[in-house]
Amino acid sequence: MSVLVWLIPIALILGGSGLWAFLWSVRSGQFEDMEGAAHRILMDDDKPLTERKPR
Repeated sequence: MSVLVWLIPIALILGGSGLWAFLWSVRSGQFEDMEGAAHRILMDDDKPLTERKPR
């Protein structure tokens, strides 16, 4: 039973910190553009390599 005296407050602190981190990320705009990264990975922005001279 004495273990519950430690585990319950630890669980509440961890749950509260997880909730705080989620609310902070929502307020700071982390979830504004959900599809942007998915579309950016498909864009080809690399410059083409120069052609090598045949030997």
